[in-house]
Amino acid sequence: MAYRILTRNEHFQNRGPKRILALDGGGLRGILTLGFLRRIETVLRMRHAKDPGFRLCHYFDLIAGTSTGAIIAAALALGMTVAEVIGHYQKLGRDVFLKGWFRKGIVRARYDENKLTAHLKRVFGKDRTLGDESLLTGLLVMTKRLDTGSPWPLGNNPRGRYFKAEQRDTWISNGDYPLWKVVRASTAAPSYFDPEPITIASEKGKKAVIGTFVDGGVSPFNNPSFQAFLYVTLSGYHVQWGTGAEQLLLVSAGTGASDPSRTRANIAAEGAVKALLSLMDDCAALVETLMQWMSASPTAREIDREMGDLGSDLVAGTSLLSYLRYNVMLSQKEVEELCPGLSTKEIASLGEMDNPDNLDVLLDLGEAAAERKVRDGDFPSTFDLQI
Repeated sequence: MAYRILTRNEHFQNRGPKRILALDGGGLRGILTLGFLRRIETVLRMRHAKDPGFRLCHYFDLIAGTSTGAIIAAALALGMTVAEVIGHYQKLGRDVFLKGWFRKGIVRARYDENKLTAHLKRVFGKDRTLGDESLLTGLLVMTKRLDTGSPWPLGNNPRGRYFKAEQRDTWISNGDYPLWKVVRASTAAPSYFDPEPITIASEKGKKAVIGTFVDGGVSPFNNPSFQAFLYVTLSGYHVQWGTGAEQLLLVSAGTGASDPSRTRANIAAEGAVKALLSLMDDCAALVETLMQWMSASPTAREIDREMGDLGSDLVAGTSLLSYLRYNVMLSQKEVEELCPGLSTKEIASLGEMDNPDNLDVLLDLGEAAAERKVRDGDFPSTFDLQI
């Protein structure tokens, strides 16, 4: 069937049904997300006349990402295929994540942000802004402003309160922020990269206000699903899409869930960074709980043995959205089932967020998991693109 390709502004219009793609943070484990996305792209292309020109930005009205998920989200919003994103991602991972003896991640960031910046400018362009209409659909990048301690979701909704400043305003339009800088801010993981400064206000005769931004994963929204839901439904964000299982679909892809037994056993030995990762895992589990509590979901997992999958405990007595979650537990058992032949040591290393040697294995793992978990029937026909 033929389908109509929408403009960015049409994607933001509040006529449903609407579709959101939300992509987790997780360093170089984002290549696992791309394994899922390649399968999702194939499934959805088959649903839409096997069109070789089909792109995920045609289907999804908003693509949200945190940290590494922000890199992928921005690339997809520009109309890239998943294969193109994988190519850029592998080059970035191998060029940027080079360890040096003089960078220990305590008094100095482990990696050179200049290399990351160069890659982001190459992929996104040094002059393209968050408000640029070359972004073909809605984009939401999760950041954290460290100097004020507040999460900053930065989106390209043209009706957003801070998207376009008036002449009398002293603050700078979010839409004028360089896209590469917004993505770089979301990827500035503490101890891995230095923070990213963004000028947010400027008034003649006064010192400019410069915000210091770090990885959005330091907020509660390393998994940006719930923030994306808030963004499109709360009136303050001026998107105001409708809710309901046939009006709103949210597809969430992870970067691999850490094996809890391995992660938490070493907190005391590995210090503050490990404790932060543990807190991020807790926030991710809470986001998944909230999303399943609000939704109709064929992919719902058992949260724990006491709560189950929350299928009979809808928060509003009805489903506020349809929800799909795809991820892999990086445990010995699940990894061996999906990718047999890896050693115990190799499997243990898959949880690392900065090991480029794992890129090929993680991509294989994501694709193997996607073959098992992503089904055509997961996507309700009511969300197919219209002629």
